[in-house]
Amino acid sequence: MPTVFQALILGLLQGLAEFLPISSSAHLALAPWLFHWPDPGLSFDVALHFGTLIAVVWYFRAEWLALLQATWEIIRTRKIATVEQKRAAFLIVATIPGGIFGLLLEKKAETAFRNPALIATALIVLGILLWLADKLARSDRPLAGMTWTDAIVIGCAQVFALIPGVSRSGSTITAGRALGLDRNAAAAFSFLLSMPIIAAAVILKVPHVMRETGMNAPLLVGVAASAISGWLAISVLLKYVSRHSYGVFALYRIVLGLAVLAIYFARGG
Repeated sequence: MPTVFQALILGLLQGLAEFLPISSSAHLALAPWLFHWPDPGLSFDVALHFGTLIAVVWYFRAEWLALLQATWEIIRTRKIATVEQKRAAFLIVATIPGGIFGLLLEKKAETAFRNPALIATALIVLGILLWLADKLARSDRPLAGMTWTDAIVIGCAQVFALIPGVSRSGSTITAGRALGLDRNAAAAFSFLLSMPIIAAAVILKVPHVMRETGMNAPLLVGVAASAISGWLAISVLLKYVSRHSYGVFALYRIVLGLAVLAIYFARGG
């Protein structure tokens, strides 16, 4: 279990990096490695996701109420007619690939996928792909213009986020931009899509953490820091991309990846 200070830093990293396309899992795995802290493990990392779950539910609370109502209407009428009903169905479809592969590759995510060299490579590769998609793709499709194909492709892209360094928001935003969604639409769908997969991970992992350590100060501090920084990250990114490209995040990923590789090889691998 990390100290209160370490949990605070990890919580801030989780909240900021979960919604910015820079990979929260990479930052949570790399911080203990860089600073020689004990690695709290994937279960603690997932517990911090409870904070980002609070952030995304609260920030999009009006949208979630509308989506829940639309889902009920789909169940009741067995029809998908309105824009909100389509969006609810798209979120369900896009969540399925991540859920399936998350269960299948859970052990890999806890062990082999946390290698610093792999994380650094994933940071660089996804950074390049994000820059290319944002630079070259068309940008004229709003969220209301999404299709079933878009939902399936973005859902499949989310699977790659099991590798720390790829980034859940990074992979889904990159896929959305490559499909021609405008920057706000790609970000908004990515944030909405995060809720089901984060909620499922929290439900599966938090009981394990509670059995091991119970409710303690580091966990509470980490979750609170994650919630606050997550809310700020959503707010800032949506305002930022309405006027700017994702280029700064792509550059950050590449620079961080190169720095991690340099440190990794300097330490002898």
